[in-house]
Amino acid sequence: MKKILFVVIAVTLLGCKKDEKSNNKLNVVTTTTMITDLVKNIGGDNINLQGLMGSGVDPHLYKASEGDVTKLVNADIIFYNGLHLEGKLVEVFEKMERNGKTPIALTHVIDKSTLIGSDYFASNYDPHVWFNIDYFISFGSEVSRVLQEKDPENAQLYEENWQNYYKRLLSLKADITLKIEELPKEKRVLVTAHDAFNYFGRSYNFEVVGLQGLSTATEAGVQDVQKLSAFIIEKGIKAIFVESSVPKRTIEALQAAVKSKGHNVEIGGTLYSDALGNTGTNEGTYIGMFEYNVNTIVNALK
Repeated sequence: MKKILFVVIAVTLLGCKKDEKSNNKLNVVTTTTMITDLVKNIGGDNINLQGLMGSGVDPHLYKASEGDVTKLVNADIIFYNGLHLEGKLVEVFEKMERNGKTPIALTHVIDKSTLIGSDYFASNYDPHVWFNIDYFISFGSEVSRVLQEKDPENAQLYEENWQNYYKRLLSLKADITLKIEELPKEKRVLVTAHDAFNYFGRSYNFEVVGLQGLSTATEAGVQDVQKLSAFIIEKGIKAIFVESSVPKRTIEALQAAVKSKGHNVEIGGTLYSDALGNTGTNEGTYIGMFEYNVNTIVNALK
């Protein structure tokens, strides 16, 4: 399948004529749902936006289809996270770069010295940066800049859209801080299916423990479950959390391990980590997802 995919890319890039823009609008392609929502808020109706990944899709394991390749080839702009979050797409992007198209990794705007290190990714950094709202704001500023550069006729509209969304992100940041203050610091221990919440933890003083580590490509073993169950009992943790993009069986196994030792821990709810909720719902937006996650965490751990 990989060979077929690269043949499709090479042939399309080198031998096919690019489709005309629909309605003379920029064709913009995004990877994760968080980036898609961000670009939608800034580009609005002035762009043709296509997101590759939908609700509940795990970007760590996502593989491009031939239809995705067509979207990428016909794009005027491609925005993606980077830091090897979209691990299976890295080779596709590298192939495109060698043929003259440069996808934009939004994480390039972040000062690398401020990132959390990770041995799980080739980038050596934890890629789940959207759980730091300031980083996400820097993403938005870059998206606005690129859209204005590529489409100067609509530059003022992009800037206005970005400023309006920027204000909403600042309001989110303030609201989140107030909600988290309801939870005593000694109760701020977040146990989830995989380590997607380290930036969240650093921002709001949570100890974060993921059963599978940073990447869902690695499976949790029996020893991992037993070690974490002992940690939960020792800390007296009330609740643990499943994630919408990760099978819940690992967290259920962890809950069973705790119960087998004569203790109880509740499953506090489902958190959105690597993907937003369903389109059309509040959790289907970045702001709504963040609010939902924080409310779920705080209410379960109180």
